[in-house]
Amino acid sequence: MSIRTVIRRGLRLVALALAIVVALVGLLATALRIQFTGAPAAWAKSTGNDALWLGHAWVDGRRTEQDVERLAVRLRATGVKDVYVHSGPFEYDGRLNPAKYPNAGNFVKWMHQHLPAIRISAWLGQTVENGLDLDDPAARENVLAGVAAIMRQGYDGIHYNFEPIGDGDTDFLDLLERTRQHTRLLSTSTPQIEPYPGMRPAFRVVLGHDKFWSPGYFRQVVDRVDQVAIMTYDSFTPLESLYGGHVVRQAGLALDLVPAGKSLLIGAPAYHDHGAAWGDYAESVATAAEGARLALSEHGRRERFGLALYVDFAATEEDWREYMTRWR
Repeated sequence: MSIRTVIRRGLRLVALALAIVVALVGLLATALRIQFTGAPAAWAKSTGNDALWLGHAWVDGRRTEQDVERLAVRLRATGVKDVYVHSGPFEYDGRLNPAKYPNAGNFVKWMHQHLPAIRISAWLGQTVENGLDLDDPAARENVLAGVAAIMRQGYDGIHYNFEPIGDGDTDFLDLLERTRQHTRLLSTSTPQIEPYPGMRPAFRVVLGHDKFWSPGYFRQVVDRVDQVAIMTYDSFTPLESLYGGHVVRQAGLALDLVPAGKSLLIGAPAYHDHGAAWGDYAESVATAAEGARLALSEHGRRERFGLALYVDFAATEEDWREYMTRWR
């Protein structure tokens, strides 16, 4: 066989592979677009079980009681029941330095005074890719010690955000179980659920880590917490219609996996620095709200279901308007 023949056959195989990839991407786009169709039910909206991620300035001394009063004015008109205030991160060995949250006690006191119905959780985490090693028992012990210490500031709960946690990570499950001894309210951010079979390993090859969790592992995490907040943003979708379909798919899968007695939150992107112009264009609070409403309409009424807005310091007045008009 000549070299020219080998090259020709090789090019044909490459062309075939590319054609298959293009076809699969087209099928996925079509499926997502179809998801984002129809009109949501009038009742499919906030039930007063929404959440908001708050930045670090609230606990490091930059924010005052007057700032909390202004925040209270806004939140009283919303369905926000939980706030996750950034109070870390952990060090790479798992320790949590109290110097990171010098004003936490005051913040919790002010919040309980001005917004007594809202629960305040310490948002804690760290990168676990070339960072904190949760496979290390000593690191997990340090994390738990930090949790015990920060709960003495008066927080109502703990909200974890470790990224990226791989599908099937049993050490993360162990950490969730053992965190229970320190808090009655436990929640965690989660990656997206594998939308369709085969997508998790494909994305893992491209990214070098899991972007998606399998439904089975997602359910194992749900079993160990009170709330899950799915980070449905950073979806890589270039169009509003595709992002909307992505949210419908994520919310629909989660509604079938999270028991009614636990809280399910759909992350809504109240930020505008995706790193790519098409990401800023495609993703919005309005589209996330519409997708959540469509999924809820299909699934049926659910009390403990809401949007989680990310994040207060990046949210614009337009983001808040979209939340109030499209979800509230």
